[in-house]
Amino acid sequence: MSAAIPDHLVVAARTLEEGRAWVEGRLGVGMQPGGEHALFGTHNALLSLGPDLYLEVIAVNPAAPSPPRPRWFGLDTPTVRARLEGGPVLLHWVARVPDLLGVDLSGHGEGLELSRGEHRWTLTVPADGLLPGGGSLQGVLPSLIAWHTLPPPTRLPDAGVRLLTLRLGTPDPDALRAFLSALPLAGDVEVYEAPQPELAALLETPGGMVTL
Repeated sequence: MSAAIPDHLVVAARTLEEGRAWVEGRLGVGMQPGGEHALFGTHNALLSLGPDLYLEVIAVNPAAPSPPRPRWFGLDTPTVRARLEGGPVLLHWVARVPDLLGVDLSGHGEGLELSRGEHRWTLTVPADGLLPGGGSLQGVLPSLIAWHTLPPPTRLPDAGVRLLTLRLGTPDPDALRAFLSALPLAGDVEVYEAPQPELAALLETPGGMVTL
């Protein structure tokens, strides 16, 4: 099996404007327009983190009708909404796989065929819209994506920002390490023990090191 790699980081915010301003203020670079996700009633903005990786700011699209299913990444849940009241957060991450055939999707939900503009991909999304994994792995267990078109970073301008390390904390680090090893995952990902699931990204920017 080909190795999986980190595909993108997910920053969630109450509004797209708020999330974009937060990222641009922290990193000192401008983000690019993304688009709308009709199935989930969300929209996004994007930032290149190099040729194979990007950062996404995602928020509920107030101009979109209510979606027919719960929004992804737990955006409809009281827990995530309460977190976002304190400001945008690095909520989740997504790992890229060549395809989902033969991958154990336990805890991930179903693979949905999705699109935004000219982009086409399959992404694992739990039916209840919650972050995958549940319990000690919620949010740090990645969603899985298989691109059917060129991934966004191949079309985004290089902003000079790079991910140095993705840090994943969980009460059950052995379980998370076992999952990532089974993928297998290539990339600078650090797993450590923490009282509850948490994640942070150490980024190199034109202005120096920044942690989200």
